[in-house]
Amino acid sequence: MMPRIAFAGFNLESVTAVPQIVELAEFERVCVRGAELVERFRGTNTVPGGCLKICEAEGAEFVPLFHTLLGALGPASDEAVAHYTREIVEGLDKSGPLDGVILFLHGACWAPGFADVERHVIDAVRAAAPSLPIAVALDYHGNIDSETLRSADIAVAYRHSPHIDMGETGERAARALLRLLREGRRPGLAVARPNVVIPSIMSATALEPLASIIAEARAAEAAGDCDISIMAGFSYADSANTGMSVICLDWNGQGAAEANVQAFSAWLRGSRQAIASAIPILSAEAALADIERKPANGRPIVLLEHADRMNDSTHLLRALLTRDVGRVNVPFLLDPETAAQAHAAGEGAEIKVALAGKTAPETGGPVEVVAQVLWSGPKSFTVSGRYQRGSFVDLGLTALIQIGAIRVSVVSHFAFAVDGDPFYIFGERPEDYDVILLRSKTHFRDFYEPLADRILVVDTPDLGPADVRLIPYRQLDTANAYPWSDAPA
Repeated sequence: MMPRIAFAGFNLESVTAVPQIVELAEFERVCVRGAELVERFRGTNTVPGGCLKICEAEGAEFVPLFHTLLGALGPASDEAVAHYTREIVEGLDKSGPLDGVILFLHGACWAPGFADVERHVIDAVRAAAPSLPIAVALDYHGNIDSETLRSADIAVAYRHSPHIDMGETGERAARALLRLLREGRRPGLAVARPNVVIPSIMSATALEPLASIIAEARAAEAAGDCDISIMAGFSYADSANTGMSVICLDWNGQGAAEANVQAFSAWLRGSRQAIASAIPILSAEAALADIERKPANGRPIVLLEHADRMNDSTHLLRALLTRDVGRVNVPFLLDPETAAQAHAAGEGAEIKVALAGKTAPETGGPVEVVAQVLWSGPKSFTVSGRYQRGSFVDLGLTALIQIGAIRVSVVSHFAFAVDGDPFYIFGERPEDYDVILLRSKTHFRDFYEPLADRILVVDTPDLGPADVRLIPYRQLDTANAYPWSDAPA
């Protein structure tokens, strides 16, 4: 008889310090349900796309409940967490006989009324369906511990950052769940935490020594019968389990799973200082001086304002307005007010705007500029890059404006600018610019490392500092949690 596998996705990466709460309406804006979920995600490099692919390939019925994913924003509202937890439970009850469920959760969703959002969701499913096997697919940047997964049977996370393997992660979750059903036995599932907190900018999986540790995990899988997830954690969500972790799903039993996670956790702990200092971090002045000393020569220079968490920081933009570094592009700057103002003025108009810097004081505050409106209107597209390839992105009301030599695409909805799409959708190419100001952490590397002349990582006084000791944690016990031995002065 064909096994029936339900799927639900509730996904948000929360920066605790961002003042804007992500309300239910924002999740609903991107939520898809039922048959639309299948149509939207079939063939995409996403977790639901990967789950669907394996279910169809192995003769299982894919039962779609819903999927909502917002990327990296502020805390979720308690209402949103409660709503989607209830919708999962009710959806399972209304779906008829089921053989298993796959939950796509981030691992670093934070809400004021929940100590661990993901644990809450998984526990609620277990309470509602005590005998139903539960598989969980997680983000590489999730904060989890053994209590998070206490009600799960299977758990896997992305192996790469940039997350070019989102589809593969869905495939791994679905394969493991179907194997459990086919063989009638549960694998060992273990979690260990090295008590290490690193900034997201250092979590790219091609950086050493992290790359070697992850390669050894792949070797251990090849030599055994297991699935090992090395997770970087997300330093900017303040919870008791913030930080790195290791998950092992081992078909040789619980003892084998425990041995694996302890070994890799110890390795991460021993390498913590090297992991946390894998790449140089520059000040804004040093980065701009570097560009002036050695201008772009046929390939764009990437300025990476990694501490910007909401895509609206103005620290580097303000500095660029006073420098002549050639043609500059600032893609997907979040500012719905300016987008609306530009649209009202119309194409060709010259407008005075207070641009960006509005989500928090740390973003630098709005920049007063005069800009020419090149284009405005609603804008959406399908991702062409490997990260989330095939996904639909709605930018809302969008404006393309010009400020001297600086071109800015101003959007109404947060979106990742990590590949060529922010240029292609306007009929441009990233190669047309001398300097590109990005606000990514790791996802940009897949597209920009082979394209850019060089990448300059800049630390600005925003909500995502490279020195995690500057984060005022309240829930995380920071004793021995940092890569360094000392706390900030």
